[in-house]
Amino acid sequence: MKDSLATGARLTGARLTLAYDKRTITENLDVAVPDGSFTVIVGPNACGKSTLLRALARILKPADGAVVLDGRPIADWPAKKLARTLGLLPQSSIAPEGITVADLVSRGRYPHQSLLRQWSRDDERVVAKSMAATGVADLADRHVDELSGGQRQRVWIAMALAQQTPLLLLDEPTTYLDIAHQIEVLDLCARLHEQGRTVVAVLHDLNHAARYATHMIAMRDGRIVAAGGPSEVVTSELVEEVFRLPCRVIGCPETGMPLVVPAARNRVPAPA
Repeated sequence: MKDSLATGARLTGARLTLAYDKRTITENLDVAVPDGSFTVIVGPNACGKSTLLRALARILKPADGAVVLDGRPIADWPAKKLARTLGLLPQSSIAPEGITVADLVSRGRYPHQSLLRQWSRDDERVVAKSMAATGVADLADRHVDELSGGQRQRVWIAMALAQQTPLLLLDEPTTYLDIAHQIEVLDLCARLHEQGRTVVAVLHDLNHAARYATHMIAMRDGRIVAAGGPSEVVTSELVEEVFRLPCRVIGCPETGMPLVVPAARNRVPAPA
């Protein structure tokens, strides 16, 4: 495994054993998210990507080991303080029946409320800005359960943005989106990163990962196989090792980042 523990990390996991019931997903795993990075976790289906993200977000309690945020075990953080520091967009989100888009996005502001600080004009401004950034402002009065899958996904991202956390974790944020909206969402994530957020995302598309990530973590069978910059992680040898996919890796003509080109299948010549 290459350099799985990056320096300058405020969110880390040490010796993590993660399991559901009696099924172990990862064992004795060390991971670090560099502060200020756009970190993308990649790997084949069922390799532990989403499980790791859930542990980093304190949704899943490790069977062994610990996740540490800013030098303190994440298990010890008060819930509201954690919600002001770390936001999560889970893979599958279910909205309360009958809730409108504006009301759902507004829930991202709840960690900032208290007995002394109730709903304010600043909250209204943040909610409006979050909806505009994700292209759902014109859906504000619509019920979430009336929307398409892609529209709902953007509404959930808007709610995560409204939370205004310095750390944002996204589990497959481009699910249900067509290619144009995938790029829109990833461009948005890149802007958030450029504005100072640390962003962690699970993505399936290797080329999207290489295009946007500043740091990548490649997993297989519950292990971290490699971690580092896209040019270190996305090589033909590593792609074949992790995904069992013979390929060539070339420079993207738009960005210069690694671009994975799967090997062509052997064609059977047509009969004469």
